[in-house]
Amino acid sequence: MHDTPPSVPDFTQWPSFPFEGDLHVKQLDDPVPVEPPRKGEGLRECTACNAPDDAYIWVGERWRVRAMDRPTGLPMVLILESRTHLDLGDLPNLLAAELGVMTVRLERAIRSLDGVARVHVNRWGDGSAHLHMWFLARPYGRLQLRGTFLSLWDSILPPISEAQWRENLALVAAWLAEFGGRPLAEPPRIQWQAPSSLLAQSEAADAAAADAAAAAAAVSVIEAAEEIPEPEESTPGVDPTAGDTAPSAGPVDGDAHAGSTAAGAARTSEAASPARAGNAASNAPAGTMSSGTSTSGTTPSGVSESGTPTSGVASAVPANGPAIPRGAAVRNDPEGDAADKATAGALDEAPRRAAPNSDD
Repeated sequence: MHDTPPSVPDFTQWPSFPFEGDLHVKQLDDPVPVEPPRKGEGLRECTACNAPDDAYIWVGERWRVRAMDRPTGLPMVLILESRTHLDLGDLPNLLAAELGVMTVRLERAIRSLDGVARVHVNRWGDGSAHLHMWFLARPYGRLQLRGTFLSLWDSILPPISEAQWRENLALVAAWLAEFGGRPLAEPPRIQWQAPSSLLAQSEAADAAAADAAAAAAAVSVIEAAEEIPEPEESTPGVDPTAGDTAPSAGPVDGDAHAGSTAAGAARTSEAASPARAGNAASNAPAGTMSSGTSTSGTTPSGVSESGTPTSGVASAVPANGPAIPRGAAVRNDPEGDAADKATAGALDEAPRRAAPNSDD
């Protein structure tokens, strides 16, 4: 007595199987006597032969590498194609040997990207007769994506960002160009224009979320035209998405703190010796001025007429105290001498406090 086969295969219990719940196996159709021609066979045109070099991220003399039309769930999905219209079993020895070299080279280029653990290399060829090899990058740490269902997860996972996708393409193209050929993928341009308000940032975030939702319907590995044996052709439209704008930082005024310190010192010196200012004005001969007092009698040292601190605070007063003009009367005023020392100390200390902050 034979055992009853399970309704579903055992791989549905694997951790890498992307579905759960009640599943049913489809009924197999009857085999057809003659299979329909693939693209590039019979009277059907070859998409790869008609594609220009601009549609690829890297081109060489005998090989070309292209990407999907837009980001998908995996960090990178690329296709290696031969320039000549040949299938895998039709390759001459030279191209067969180069296929091995190009496979290893492209695998290493994709694996060099950040966040890539493994690169799956696949060849199906049921939709197109032109040789094309698939390279699928598995994200690092995503153990549930290991194994044969990686191409299914590519359609399930949310697509990566447009900027990251384009940067990865440019890195792979540059890596391949180190060995020859011509890179055609360019990194995304940096948008330096800052949004005018927080509302603009919110609207940009909403637009990015909408674009991500629209990109979820992008053509994936299992939906690619090269792998679907159907006579009709469907090419998804390109929906480029501009990168997020990043606000630029405003300029930092490094002299603001130093200027406020100097102004505070000047105000301190003016408040510390009000009596001395009056005594100096009464005792000084005509045509002379006492230290800390301007000729007009209205603008203190280190402060301009508009009230703005000037840069001459340190140089206007010697380090050993205010100088006495020649011909000025010498007073015997203990309170005035104390005020002079306080004023000189404040003015002497101001530039030393302001200097460390000049590079803020």
